[in-house]
Amino acid sequence: MSKEPGSFKQFLARKNVVFSAKRYGIDALGAMAQGLFASLLMGTILSTLGQQIGFELLVTIGDYAKGICGPAMAVSIGYALQAPPLVLFSLLAVGNAANTLGGAGGPLAVLVVTIFAAECGKMVSKETKIDILVTPLVTILVGSLLSIWWAPAIGKAASSVGNLIMWATELQPFFMGILVSVIVGIALTLPISSAAICAALSLTGLAGGAAVAGCCAQMVGFAVMSFKENKWGGLIAQGIGTSMLQMGNIVKNPRIWIPPTLASAITGPIATCIFKMQMNGTPVSSGMGTCGFVGQIGVYTGWLNDIAAGTKTAITGFDWLGLVLICFVLPAILSVVFCEILRKIGWIKEDDLKLAD
Repeated sequence: MSKEPGSFKQFLARKNVVFSAKRYGIDALGAMAQGLFASLLMGTILSTLGQQIGFELLVTIGDYAKGICGPAMAVSIGYALQAPPLVLFSLLAVGNAANTLGGAGGPLAVLVVTIFAAECGKMVSKETKIDILVTPLVTILVGSLLSIWWAPAIGKAASSVGNLIMWATELQPFFMGILVSVIVGIALTLPISSAAICAALSLTGLAGGAAVAGCCAQMVGFAVMSFKENKWGGLIAQGIGTSMLQMGNIVKNPRIWIPPTLASAITGPIATCIFKMQMNGTPVSSGMGTCGFVGQIGVYTGWLNDIAAGTKTAITGFDWLGLVLICFVLPAILSVVFCEILRKIGWIKEDDLKLAD
């Protein structure tokens, strides 16, 4: 490689290595959300559906989908970075390593590590006559070594969110409802696993109910307030998929995060103080929100568990009213109201909430 001034910049341009906030913070993050949806979230939906209708094959298929979450996210990121085929295929191993070692911070670890591995792979791609050996070797080695080095620390940082949640659960129901709802809701939208955090903390009871409220506020909130830009496809993708699809837009304009977050600060304490909504199903359901309606199914199965244990006599109309209001109606109304206020003052502009095609 020539050492003349500007030659390295020319080399990077030739290799399509572009260091920019848009490529890494918007394009890669947005693609990763799609990879997460096509693996972990879709797998969770299928597994939950299979469990509820007693169809074991669906549970097995869902487990297969959940098992390739890391590779799916890594390939999605590589695709957004326009990685050549050998680099793209090698990222499967990188994603698996980063997600496995990252724990609750697996998605974030995959994002960070895959970006470095993909760009290094692109730099060496087709630079030698033994490209079939060199490119996968460099991509996998860089990604795996960085995963071993960084992913556990990223996972530990994500778990610190769990420590904050556990502190919040010790507060009075009103303040606990606000903090748990807001924190878990934000975690759901961030590239970390709110479900894994809730599972690790065994987050159930009133705190689990507040977590469900926060997750629903983010998913339903973004789905409804962005209906103008994304229509029915966006409503479904975010409402029963993941609000993480909006992360690219949040990077561009963080103010779009205000409406659903304010909504979660309101629905959380309503859930804990008025409806006494508890999550006594599986703890992982506390961090799923309306994704495949896993959160709502978890609350319902918790009711059944409580009845079986003798701590609850029956499922009442008030229970159903609380579930519908907390999970669907209030997040939709509150987020739209807050969003319209921010649109009027110019904080949210046209197409700020539009999802990438």
